[in-house]
Amino acid sequence: MAGIFKAYDVRGVVPEELNEEHAYAIGYFFPRILEDEDMAQGRAVVLSRDMRETSPALASACQKGLQTAGFAVWDIGLATTPMNYFAVGFLGASGGIQVTASHNPARYNGFKFSRRQAIPVSSETGIGKLEELVRRQRPPAPHPQGEYQSREIWPAYEAHVLQFLRLRQPRLKVAVDVANGMATLYEPILSQLNIDLVPLFFGLDGTFPNHEANPLKQENLRFLQAAVVEQGCDLGVAFDGDADRAMMVDETGKVVGADLVTALLARPILQRFPGASIVYDVRSSWATREAILEAGGVPVRERVGHSFMKATMRKLGSPFGGELAGHFYYRENFYADSAIITLVETLNLLRQEGRPLSRLVQPLDRYARTGEVNFHVANKEEVIAALAEKFGHGKVDFVDGITVEFADWWFNVRPSNTEPLLRLVMEARDQELLAEQRREVEAVIRAVGREA
Repeated sequence: MAGIFKAYDVRGVVPEELNEEHAYAIGYFFPRILEDEDMAQGRAVVLSRDMRETSPALASACQKGLQTAGFAVWDIGLATTPMNYFAVGFLGASGGIQVTASHNPARYNGFKFSRRQAIPVSSETGIGKLEELVRRQRPPAPHPQGEYQSREIWPAYEAHVLQFLRLRQPRLKVAVDVANGMATLYEPILSQLNIDLVPLFFGLDGTFPNHEANPLKQENLRFLQAAVVEQGCDLGVAFDGDADRAMMVDETGKVVGADLVTALLARPILQRFPGASIVYDVRSSWATREAILEAGGVPVRERVGHSFMKATMRKLGSPFGGELAGHFYYRENFYADSAIITLVETLNLLRQEGRPLSRLVQPLDRYARTGEVNFHVANKEEVIAALAEKFGHGKVDFVDGITVEFADWWFNVRPSNTEPLLRLVMEARDQELLAEQRREVEAVIRAVGREA
């Protein structure tokens, strides 16, 4: 069980690290995390699972744990993670558990958690306590007391997503790569978007026979890029395994950074909600902030991670937020992330603008960027302190790791929440300056950092 409790979820190799005994204990102790919640709607947890071969057994064990703890289980069966979030809010449940390992390879599985209204549970807000309970206490033998109900959520969810579709013309051609993951379930929604669908790897298969369901890896996007170009598509979209993330490809086959998608979608959203706050993470391009300002919005930088993004959006009443990793959040979706809603909003944008995606992105793609660069470092805090000393003449903040801004370049170095890694993101006015400053920043990391 070592190391399966992460910053935002539980995840590990089955059965070596995570098994049914753990799943039962997690189900039994999860209600303790909800004890301070408003239980006016009843003591019930929405349970669902992805298509991995190990998911049915883990879900069944978790169900027994929840029922033994006296909680009702509302089982929505096979579902995407965004469907679980929606069901928690729509049905008025006390919380939700999705059995999934998201984009991880087939041998992994895990659990994602939320409270009422789909409020996320992170290490700070419950996963840490859950880990302590599971490690230190043994749950009683299974003795289900809470009731079990199979709940049908699809018609309500389908109607909910389609409410975001505001423009149906012109008809567009769209390649969609679901990587044999849970976005396969979205085919009935896709059929109602007035698109010519070019489907890639539809059909649930938890062995991921075609490629990993991780659209952040460039090699996993090559099939989508090829299909877009060969089929003459207007747009390509790749979903991850549990369908909470989306990465976009323009009509030329070029990947569009999620921070630039945030910038693009902010404009029409701000037309509907003038002057609103739009939340983006610390890794995002300067162009994201500038686009939000140009559209009359209030740009708000936040730490990386869905629990931080959602909390800030709730606090501000923000209608929209986006992260570089491909998570996009919507106030009208219980502040939760949804890849399918992001596809719908992108279609709205293309139809409203009447121009190819590459031309919409081009004015925003004005800075040279490194992308995310990883360093295996054991002494993360020492390295961050050294960077603060070396580059302290710039504008420094510690919102997430360290960010230093100068007039024509900036960088962020932040510790991974789950691995002994420091992650560097850097941006500059041109490639020459980027290369020069990258050498300086990396020199500090290598000189001070000890290999993990």
